[in-house]
Amino acid sequence: MQLGSKHFDSSIPYPKALRMKLVRLLLSASLLLLASRLLPAQQPTPSLVLEGDVTPDQNRTHFFVPFKVPVGVHRITVDFSYTHREEKTTLNIGIHDPNGFRGQSGSNKDHFTIGPGDATASYIPGSIPPGEWKLLISVSSIRPNITSHYRAEIRFNSPLEDSSFTLTPLDTHARWFRGDLHMHTAHSDGSCPNQSGVRVPCPLFLTAQAAANRGLDFIAISDHNSLAHYAEMRELQPYFSKMLLIPGREMTTFYGHFNAFGITQYVDYRVAEKGGRTIDQVVADILAQGGIVSINHPMSPTDERCRGCGWTPPTPTDLSKFAGVEVVNANRVMDRFWDEQIAQGHRLTAIGGSDNHSSPYGDDIPTAIGHPTTAVMAQDLSVASILAGIRAGHVFIDLAGSRNRLLEIEAHTSKTSAHMGDTLRAENGEQVELTIHVAGCNGSQLKMFVDGKAAGNPQTLSADDATPGFHWTGIEGRHWLRFVVVDANDTTQMLSNPIYINF
Repeated sequence: MQLGSKHFDSSIPYPKALRMKLVRLLLSASLLLLASRLLPAQQPTPSLVLEGDVTPDQNRTHFFVPFKVPVGVHRITVDFSYTHREEKTTLNIGIHDPNGFRGQSGSNKDHFTIGPGDATASYIPGSIPPGEWKLLISVSSIRPNITSHYRAEIRFNSPLEDSSFTLTPLDTHARWFRGDLHMHTAHSDGSCPNQSGVRVPCPLFLTAQAAANRGLDFIAISDHNSLAHYAEMRELQPYFSKMLLIPGREMTTFYGHFNAFGITQYVDYRVAEKGGRTIDQVVADILAQGGIVSINHPMSPTDERCRGCGWTPPTPTDLSKFAGVEVVNANRVMDRFWDEQIAQGHRLTAIGGSDNHSSPYGDDIPTAIGHPTTAVMAQDLSVASILAGIRAGHVFIDLAGSRNRLLEIEAHTSKTSAHMGDTLRAENGEQVELTIHVAGCNGSQLKMFVDGKAAGNPQTLSADDATPGFHWTGIEGRHWLRFVVVDANDTTQMLSNPIYINF
């Protein structure tokens, strides 16, 4: 299958030459280091282990195995196993906290987690009180002359559970993954028509199903300042086995909105000039939990039409702590704000989000889900890898939300090379050769921007799979080179992240 043809699907492995190029990009030391810092590769060592034997005289009985939870625990994770399953031994499990029942899953789950805003289906999310907790074991069946040994591994404050709803990547192939990083449901202000045609808060499942129908690889539900959607996302992740559900939250203040990705604990979002917090303090809490932050719709109005939507912090904000900025919100391109921040030295990755508030089911308003689509180069389909790809700037935005378009950039000097999102050293007068790979945009034009301004002549793309070349002569100081694909009406179709020069 020819890359860039109308039948191209980004889930299909790329041709060998391109695949090797992407793997070289992906395996850069910076990207792997970012992924390792954002999320551990596996569950940590158990905080404690509960073990014991079950004998035939305990058949059809219940018993508790107590354990102590210290102060400061916000999440409990349990992995349960036992022997002689092949002989039809069946042990059911549940758990009680110091105040009573917190869940029971029978024998259908060997792993569960309970946190303040989310829990495995069958279990009740909420605070984790210190004191004596009790693992409930119910002996549903055990044969005579069988002794079954059980083992329960208890983990406190698992960073993997705090940051993701799945313990393993959904796809282990390095490639471009496409998703939507901004959408709302019933847990904030998302709505849809009910069976009677009346608009009501819209169930999260409908939004997730619409995204899956669009063929997206990942989504972030970003309800306003809420934790409530995480329990439902954790429940739904096993069902959506091909679409990653990234923990997201729109931190909504009077002076600007920004998304937090990869965290599930509460963060005090109450920014105010009098008696409140600063945006920097909120961001520090998010980063301390291992998440990343990105400014939303920075050029939106801040008035009665959109309360606090524009970016107007009352005090100076350290943008070096931000990973990105929503350069495309729905169909609105806000690149001027982005270029202004880069000019000040802030390497914010351009991402996009539909900001969808309406499910398509039974509605005469087309869904915005996947428009735009944010494409992220990542080593696999996991929260850690997607966030690492965003932080590294290995991202382009497809405003049409297609499955076939690509926009990739490589820059070369006589001494070194760089990919989109990376830094290239170029001396004054040194030639920088740029190779751009564009797929799925036959007849469109490719424009180059230097330091936020159009440079050179646009090139018309004469094939569905094109590799036009540009060159730029090095100038002293810091610069950034990026590319935009436009249609015949000069409407933006795709937007790249920059190659940074001398940053």
